[in-house]
Amino acid sequence: MMDYMTTAEFAEKWHISQRRVAIYCKEGRIKGAVLMGRMWMIPKNTEKPEDPRKVRKMGHSDK
Repeated sequence: MMDYMTTAEFAEKWHISQRRVAIYCKEGRIKGAVLMGRMWMIPKNTEKPEDPRKVRKMGHSDK
């Protein structure tokens, strides 16, 4: 049986908001996350996904 943690626990662990963790779950970015009622349950060994809001500018120069 796999151990699970809540979005609140991962928010504290990853130093991000609980809402951001829930968005990752809803978007399918956290493998193994399941919605039980109104609560996301996330496998304990899950690693933090990359934040899609961060744009990496590689090879671009400002004008």
